[in-house]
Amino acid sequence: MESTAFALQNIVSVKDLSNEQVMDLIHSAQGFKQGKAADLPDVPRFAANMFFEDSTRTHTSFAVAEGRLDMHVMELSPEHSSIKKGETLADTFLTLDALGFDTLVIRHSADDYYCPLIELQEELNLHLHLLNGGDGRGQHPSQCLLDLMTIYEEFDHFGGLKVAIVGDIKNSRVARSNAQLLTQLGAEVFFSGPEYWYDPSFSAFGAFVPLDDLVEKVDVMMLLRVQHERHNADAAEEQTFSAQDYHNQYGINQARYDRLPNHAIICHPGPINRDVEFASELVTAPKSRYVQQMHNGVFMRMAMLEAVMHD
Repeated sequence: MESTAFALQNIVSVKDLSNEQVMDLIHSAQGFKQGKAADLPDVPRFAANMFFEDSTRTHTSFAVAEGRLDMHVMELSPEHSSIKKGETLADTFLTLDALGFDTLVIRHSADDYYCPLIELQEELNLHLHLLNGGDGRGQHPSQCLLDLMTIYEEFDHFGGLKVAIVGDIKNSRVARSNAQLLTQLGAEVFFSGPEYWYDPSFSAFGAFVPLDDLVEKVDVMMLLRVQHERHNADAAEEQTFSAQDYHNQYGINQARYDRLPNHAIICHPGPINRDVEFASELVTAPKSRYVQQMHNGVFMRMAMLEAVMHD
């Protein structure tokens, strides 16, 4: 499906995207999936990827997307950059702009790390475009958009869909981004999982409901990884955590899988803790879209790169 190319300066938060822009990105990604060529001037393009947190899917799929767009890609390791010498992230941004890079993809552990970079961009009218590969507990726009692409391929609409987001809610940038955009697009969002990992601020997007009350009525079951690295190691819930207990109470096991409506799909942003949030034997079951999400991630990130390079 072709779409008219459009321009965005940066993509750092789903809060900045209109419904029309979201649908343009989905249609553009679908076009790439069907083999369309990028609508970009035939000049050399340069991308840098800088990941301060570990990543497989996001990091690698951005690299594949950049390669498919014939970009020259530099993997800039924070451990081997001037940041180790005390350079600020803003000065790294300024440097890459001066060197002629077109896009910079960053994942960072700090919420809203991108704000001073955009201020610098606006102040100095810099050419370099920023794509947020995930910030702390804040935003994960590329994961959210590939999730929406996957849902749209299944249902061809968002209005009225019932979507459950289940798991470690308060520590998940995926939960926050998806809840915001799905609600904006007209879906009905629910949350579930351990109450001690729920943030009441999510009530703005939907109700918190016991998992077994949701299973039979949702169109999309969106599972989240338990993010132990963001927990207080001394907290009671972390000290007493049991993978088996979590799976029994909040995971998709065979019994809950069988209770899902026949048309329902299960999504997971990865990495999966098998037999914790998702029974191992169900990861590639017919209702699971985990592999499709990863596949769609390349095409959505191509669409995002194309959109910012049209600016």
